[in-house]
Amino acid sequence: MEDLKDELAEGFWLAYRTLVPEQKDRIPMSPEAAAFALITALPILFMAYLARRPDTYLMRLLLLPMTIMGLVSSAYRYYCVTPILNVYNWGISLHVAVAIAKALQYALTPEGILKRDEIAPGIKAPPPRTNVNGKQNGGPEVPDGNEKHAAAAEATPGDKSTDGMPPPNVPSGPYWAPAWLHDAVELLITMRGLKYKFGEGVHIPPETRSLERKPFLRETVRRFVIKFLWVDFLESCIKLFPGVGSPMGGSMIYPELPTGQRLLVASTIHMLTGSAIILGFEMVYYLVTLIAVGLLDSDPIYWPPVLDGPHRAHSMHQLWSTSWHQMLRNTFITYGGIPGLVLGRAIGRAVGGKKGAKTLGGILAVVGTFFASGLFHEVSMSAMGRGWDNAPIIFFAIQAPILFLERGWRAVTGRRVGGWPGRLWVYFVMFVLAQPMVNSWHRRGLGGGLVIPPFASPTKLMFRLFSVQGFDFGRGTPS
Repeated sequence: MEDLKDELAEGFWLAYRTLVPEQKDRIPMSPEAAAFALITALPILFMAYLARRPDTYLMRLLLLPMTIMGLVSSAYRYYCVTPILNVYNWGISLHVAVAIAKALQYALTPEGILKRDEIAPGIKAPPPRTNVNGKQNGGPEVPDGNEKHAAAAEATPGDKSTDGMPPPNVPSGPYWAPAWLHDAVELLITMRGLKYKFGEGVHIPPETRSLERKPFLRETVRRFVIKFLWVDFLESCIKLFPGVGSPMGGSMIYPELPTGQRLLVASTIHMLTGSAIILGFEMVYYLVTLIAVGLLDSDPIYWPPVLDGPHRAHSMHQLWSTSWHQMLRNTFITYGGIPGLVLGRAIGRAVGGKKGAKTLGGILAVVGTFFASGLFHEVSMSAMGRGWDNAPIIFFAIQAPILFLERGWRAVTGRRVGGWPGRLWVYFVMFVLAQPMVNSWHRRGLGGGLVIPPFASPTKLMFRLFSVQGFDFGRGTPS
């Protein structure tokens, strides 16, 4: 019996190391390797197609293991060996983690992924019945397979902004794309799920652009250019700091500086990094919007802003529920929110009946969602091959108790966290408590990676023109 256990353990370990080799055994990225990595990621597209077809539940379940193995292999088996390109190993891993969450959702939702007005994939719900007084008796019930996702989403911060969206089955997409391909790709690339049942509850920032196609595209181009210039400036400034600006990485805490200067420099790098990340989200999103609306004929109404003024948030609840981007909300609910909900309900029902199940299920859904967020950020960062650091996991894990503290404050005082004290509270969490996480990223080379090539960087061209050099804190200047 022990021999069998040992053989099974060794077999699992060999299988794992086939998909996730040790750093020294990873395959250098090349055109051939990139092509093979893309091929291993193709099953997720087929799963998206199946998720929009009825009576495919068993097929999706059977396809899930192969899909996950192919995705994991595409992120961890191959490696960009050039130090300045190492950051793309992180980026690929981020996308793979999102894709695996999508695969789990596609496979484990028996009825498939439904749009907001559907009762089955591709089958619209009948109009609500009316009684003799002209009042609606209610629409179709949400299928059982969506219940856990809806409950976990309800427990996490959010609102019902999608209620005002137009019917999701309005035709959109390029005329040359087959309907089945457009349907599958649309599901695969959607992040907030504005057309789908799983997107109910996600916050939609207010739109200030005209929804007519040409004015919408012109304004989006303008915003993209502005964000690009800001990201270029911030990223170029980060590279001026020794160590931090190197592809090999370095700490943003310089022990050779006096205490006051050391804290000032670390906080400056931290704020530059945070600002670059926020503006980078918007820059990439506007670029994707231009492709989707301008080239693929998507409806502008399904491309609202990605952020809602995180610098104006008056509480951590407001930051995470409405101000911050909601692109990964479904990913974290899939990885942590639903497992936390199921576990909490089981334990709560055993000790407190129906009320206990609801209460503990909601609590563990929030805890699981933020814990999954921490793992998501760190597991993807580990693809850079620079070791493991628990700082990101700790930062996101403490967000759940922070939200519970805000709820407790409201229960005791009758008032929400808000005003200038609430804003200072948000700034303390994001500018002080988040520094160890950002420092762990920089120590592994995030700040020294290639974001905007020098030939396309106005700021770097200006730095060279005026002979701007990196700072010297006793470590030498970054290369």
